[in-house]
Amino acid sequence: MPHTLPKALLAEFAGTAMLLCVVIGSGIMAERLSAGNNGVALLANTLATVFALYVLIETLGPVSGAHFNPVVSVVLAVTGRSGHDRAHAVALFIAAQLTGAVLGAWLANAMFDMSVLQPSTKLRGGAGQWLAEAVATAGLMFVILRAPHGKAASLVACYIGAAYWFTASTSFANPAAVMGRMFSDSFAGIAPASALPFVLAQCAGGAAGAGLAWVFETKLASE
Repeated sequence: MPHTLPKALLAEFAGTAMLLCVVIGSGIMAERLSAGNNGVALLANTLATVFALYVLIETLGPVSGAHFNPVVSVVLAVTGRSGHDRAHAVALFIAAQLTGAVLGAWLANAMFDMSVLQPSTKLRGGAGQWLAEAVATAGLMFVILRAPHGKAASLVACYIGAAYWFTASTSFANPAAVMGRMFSDSFAGIAPASALPFVLAQCAGGAAGAGLAWVFETKLASE
């Protein structure tokens, strides 16, 4: 990674903030314009997220790797694929991501004339949704680790867009996203009481996805 750690941290902070601003802001807009049609609202939310994710990865990837996700930062450090793999650097990445996620939620709330400080009341839970988060995060890590050079932005954006629809949880796949969404009582929100099981499922899924990617890498290397 050619850039310094401070620049990388700024990129992670700004990128995660913008990602959560897009996710929550598009959710609020979609909810207001869809006249109660949740399918239309989810489609609008999906498209905005996919486009923004691609742009953010392309523009900030050269600076920080465009993780925007604590699970991604940890897995890339453990597998030696991160430019900053020391424990303190990973901790700083995670702090930047979580702080950025909260700021992004506040910014989205403010833009739509909603109370900036608001906890979500949208409960999300149950075995199906927890399994969905594990599957979503496993797939995300697999795509990141197996993406050909120069293709990660498009593949990650496409995968997340698909996972919005094939997972019961609409694919948070990111503890920072959980953190930000707790601060918006909107279509995209998640109640604080629902957060911990989501994060635990994401961590388990991230490990599973990394393990599957390692199996394929080892197999290919031996052939």
